[in-house]
Amino acid sequence: MRTTAILVSDVRLASWSRLAARLPDFVTLMKPRVMVLAVFTAVVGIVISPAHLDPLLGSIAILGIAAGAGAAGVLNMWYDADIDAVMARTARRPIPRGRISRAEALAFGLVLAGSAVAVLALALNVKAATLLAFTIFFYIVVYTVWLKRGTPQNIVSGGAAGALPPVIGWAAATGEIGLEPLILFLIVFLWTPPHFWALSLNRAEEYARAGVPMLPVVTGAAKTTQQILIYSVLLVPTSMLPWALGFAGTIYGATAAISGAMFIALALRLVRSSEADRRPAHRLFAFSIVYLFVLFAALLINSGGHQRETVPTSGHVTGSASL
Repeated sequence: MRTTAILVSDVRLASWSRLAARLPDFVTLMKPRVMVLAVFTAVVGIVISPAHLDPLLGSIAILGIAAGAGAAGVLNMWYDADIDAVMARTARRPIPRGRISRAEALAFGLVLAGSAVAVLALALNVKAATLLAFTIFFYIVVYTVWLKRGTPQNIVSGGAAGALPPVIGWAAATGEIGLEPLILFLIVFLWTPPHFWALSLNRAEEYARAGVPMLPVVTGAAKTTQQILIYSVLLVPTSMLPWALGFAGTIYGATAAISGAMFIALALRLVRSSEADRRPAHRLFAFSIVYLFVLFAALLINSGGHQRETVPTSGHVTGSASL
């Protein structure tokens, strides 16, 4: 009996050791860098809302949205494992390397998605949970499965899913959808094409090899840079709306104006550059990440302030400014 107990203990220890060794791979499947951006914009949606979440509920909301964003990343990697294997940028991901099987990734993603939606529904409200479920569905089914490999405008449609976290955060806090988070949605939506097209300009050969019709592959670099400039020009006045409508202060307005001017300047430099020079595209891509974080950080610090009402621990919303 003693020997059997020792053997069982050794088996359990070995299993836990294997799981611990693979844990970083499961984290990688969740696309943590993308998840951080989604969570940050959702936090801004929560903080600038007219309701004030109980700290426990606020933490649950953030964890639920993070889990939902992570689930979308996992399911995206599950479906795209074939093209990830032939692209240098993605070939080191866990599924192409054989560290995680596709079946394991699918099961992990579905459980994570279901848990995230259920937590938001039970702890916060059904509207926030429904928005999170729709976001995951749209990113996986509409973008990843249907449009990514079917149209050069794939990033535009995919940007709608990536732009929803601030709306989900606002809905988690208030139980409603307000004008303010819709403007934040529009900012992220317009930011997404220049951000990803700047990246894809320097990865066009990889996307072509993988059979993904990214805009530079289908229309060429010149037309792609023109589209980047168009979206950049649309983005900047849109980013000024929080200040113009009074739910962000002067610091935010100045930040949006200065960073927006820099964004357009980099887009113009990209349009005027030669196709052989990859530096302007890389600079715009790198700056676009900083731009969005700085913009939302300024909004977080300098929000105009609403008349807030506390959301009790039960999760019922007592007040909000809704459409």
